Order: sequence, then structure tokens, then C-alpha cells
Amino acid sequence: MPTLPACDHLDERQFLLAIRRMADSVQYGVDRSPFFGAGVEFVQARPYQAGDPVKLIDWRVTARTGRLHVKEYEAPKRMPVYLLLDTSASMCVSSRQRSKYSWAVHLAGGLALAALARLSPVGLLGCGARALHIRPSLSRATVLQWLAQLRHYQADEVTTVGEKLRTLAPAMDSRCVMIVLSDLHDPDSVPALQIAAQRHDCIVLQLQDPAEHGGMGGGVFRAREAETGHAFVAHGYRRWCDPLAAQRMLRRAGVDCLVLRTDEHFLPRVRDFLQQRDCLGRGAR
Repeated sequence: MPTLPACDHLDERQFLLAIRRMADSVQYGVDRSPFFGAGVEFVQARPYQAGDPVKLIDWRVTARTGRLHVKEYEAPKRMPVYLLLDTSASMCVSSRQRSKYSWAVHLAGGLALAALARLSPVGLLGCGARALHIRPSLSRATVLQWLAQLRHYQADEVTTVGEKLRTLAPAMDSRCVMIVLSDLHDPDSVPALQIAAQRHDCIVLQLQDPAEHGGMGGGVFRAREAETGHAFVAHGYRRWCDPLAAQRMLRRAGVDCLVLRTDEHFLPRVRDFLQQRDCLGRGAR
């Protein structure tokens, strides 16, 4: 498949600055990394053993008992964060200057850097025709590499959100955070998310173009979804999609879904949404 130029007008330096600003916006008001040393939550004091660091001595218990004791902490459990980015053709078509795909790439970069700042390993899975799968790691260089790849898009990619979810979810050995950035045009995406949510913490950031809400005129016509082959009858004043229907089904399965329109300033909503869930670095609860 031919690879087309970058999906936005920014050069490489401006693009990286925009990603960093996105990360700062997402984690504004949140501590960058609350975890230092061997652990953060005090568990107990135990008798000193040869080789224990002197800095861990619990002087209060030592003074009370007359024997050296050290503090033990519970090490934080960090869930990996997997970003599932829809790279299909419908994400690239836009009635605005910035497409759903362009916003999704910026959001993925901001979320990845914010998670790394809180010591959560980050992985990426492309949900299109491209073979793009990056295992979770704490490498900032790896994140910048796949961001550079994602800036270029293919105009004829089909959507594979449901297929990739059904493959990834059972392959993970432990629970992880899965953040899906998609327009959910794949009819199998919602059923796949309902299944994945049984084992993992799933979140959906559903991007929408204002043209998908109708109001364009044009009369009645027959159409076929280019990615899925689904045929339908519509008219220009009809809402082509119902985000509330998908939200209701996902929330019943324990999946939080936030709809983001590309003609609205949605970053404060994304920040509040993620801070309420606290999903970019906390351990499993």
C-alpha cells in the first residue's frame, strides 16, 4: 500500500512540541511520578538483618523495643498501558483542517508520554492493515519512533479494531489498561470490547467528525461503508452515527467511553475524564 505524507501541517520539531504540550495538558495537576525507592506504602517493621540498608531503619520501633528494626514497603504494581490506534481510511477523511486520525495520533503521543512520566510501560497496536505492534516498554525513544511512523497514513486501510482486540486481550498474561482511539466504524469493535473488558481495564476515546452528525443536505441516497462493506440508506439531514448507543452498550460492559468531536476543544474533557479514572499510572485496584 502506498504511504502518504504526514497527516498534519507541522514539521517534525513542531510535531514533537505539540505532543509534549498534549502530554502536559493530559497530566496537568497530577503528580508526574509518585513512586520512588523500593515502594510507597508502609507494610510493617521487621527485625534488622545483615545487609539491610541503614536508611530503612525504623528508629521509633528500635527505640521502643531495644532491637534494630527496618521498615518494609509494598512495591507499587504498575499495569502496562496499551494504545490501540485505528489507522483506517475513515479516520483520515475530514471536513475540518485536522482529521480524526491526526487528533488520534496526537492524543496517543500525549497519553504515552504521560504514562511514561508515571512509570507505566506503554505499548501500541495499530488497528488497520499495517503491521504495527510495539510491546509495552518504558522507552521514550521507542514512543518517539512509532509516533514518527504514525504521522504517515494510508488512504485505503480497512479497520481491524475488533479483530486486533480479540487477538490481543487473551494474549496478555496480566491485566492491563487498553485505550482504544477510534471512530468505532468497525461493527465488531463494540462486541470485542465487551469481551476484552472481562479481563482488562478498557477505555474508548471515540473521535467524530461533525459531518457524521448530518445536516449536509443532499436528499436520500444509498451508500456502502468503504471499510466494512456495510450497505445502508441515508439522507443528508440524518445523523449517520449514534454515539450514545455505543456508549450505552460499552458502559453496561464496564467500558468507559468519551466521545470527542474534532470541531470542539476537548482536551479539558480528556484530562478530567482520565483523572477521574486515574488510569495512566496507578496499579490495579
